[in-house]
Amino acid sequence: MISGSARGLAPRDRSLVTVATLVALYRTNELPFHLAKALENGVTRDELIEVITHLAFYAGWPAANTAVVIARKVFAEAQGA
Repeated sequence: MISGSARGLAPRDRSLVTVATLVALYRTNELPFHLAKALENGVTRDELIEVITHLAFYAGWPAANTAVVIARKVFAEAQGA
């Protein structure tokens, strides 16, 4: 059984994997929460944008473009908090 408390990945790394998966699968409803959680877990904005940009070549431009729009909103909200 795999759980959120599995010891194989640090929370930061788990967040990167989760965000990448959500972008690739075009799961826009879940993406804002997990982008914000990634920031809380120590992933930088630059790293998140790099992940999204990298995925554009593998998941497609529409998925990446949508993810960038969502990320900008999440970053703006985090900055205002």
